[in-house]
Amino acid sequence: TVSDVPRTDYPGIVDYFTNFLKLEPQGKIESGNVIVGTNWAQDAGIYEFTMGVNGAKVKGRYTFIYVFEDGEWKISQHHSSVMPEGTKPQPISEEEVKNLFQLWNSALATEDPDAVAKRYSSKAVLLPTVSDVPRTDYDLIKDYFVGFLKKQPQGEILESNVTIGHNWCQDAGIYEFTMGATGDKVKGRYSFVYVWEEGQWKISHHHSSVMPEAFLGPAPKPAIKDTVSA
Repeated sequence: TVSDVPRTDYPGIVDYFTNFLKLEPQGKIESGNVIVGTNWAQDAGIYEFTMGVNGAKVKGRYTFIYVFEDGEWKISQHHSSVMPEGTKPQPISEEEVKNLFQLWNSALATEDPDAVAKRYSSKAVLLPTVSDVPRTDYDLIKDYFVGFLKKQPQGEILESNVTIGHNWCQDAGIYEFTMGATGDKVKGRYSFVYVWEEGQWKISHHHSSVMPEAFLGPAPKPAIKDTVSA
């Protein structure tokens, strides 16, 4: 289902399941259509897997062709594919998107860099406030929070702008941190892009930056035209 490479021998098949079994899958056939021949049989239909590691459910189409070999029925051909009409998007409201920040903020409160790093997706990118180094994997993200959490930060969103897509959403605006270690307050700009991964919303992209006018001087304010009702 999740590899472009046809597996045509024993080592190739073992290699595929080495990764797939990490999800602890258990399958259930929802509909099957059987054909029986001479020393061969076919079962084709739709099945659904429940992933033991996270409870996620994945539905797909399947074809099994079995042959009678060495005194037992074995799989000669197995075709598994995603449902072609696509998956329904994970529903989420604007308010729920805003509340995703609290999952990350609560992880900060644990002062455990591992807990914070786990809020990020498998291919996340973090552009942090106080580091020039893009953090593009779990280890680099965790490394950043080892230092940042020593300040005991707790964040509050001051201004939020939400966009919702198909299994992704974005929250961008301005937040402020209170550093428990010193009492200092630090305001910054943020953007979070969340994706639905392994049965939960995770941070795929996080960009945090200082307020630039403190260093570059005030910028001209945008002109706002008054609208006159007819």
